[in-house]
Amino acid sequence: MKNIFVGNLLSETTAESIRSFFQPVGAVRKVKLMLDRKTGLSRGFAFIEMAEAEADRAIATLNGKVLDGQVADVHEGRQKVHGRASPERLIRKDAAPDHP
Repeated sequence: MKNIFVGNLLSETTAESIRSFFQPVGAVRKVKLMLDRKTGLSRGFAFIEMAEAEADRAIATLNGKVLDGQVADVHEGRQKVHGRASPERLIRKDAAPDHP
């Protein structure tokens, strides 16, 4: 399975419309639309799970296509790091710079 990031979504976009957008390219295993806690509306991005070959095809085919009247940003999702700071945060702030 591969994780796909879908960004630049309208606040009115639903999980069903995202699934319909991806369905012609391949079977969608999971749609996780990120919602605003207060309004319940889309935060403008979602994550999709598809089989690897179908996910690669979806990224190549759907990036830059219109979803609900908005040009979608579709690319491979980043690996989620649980319980640890991102690599950028692991650099000590008081460390000397690498250059003079």
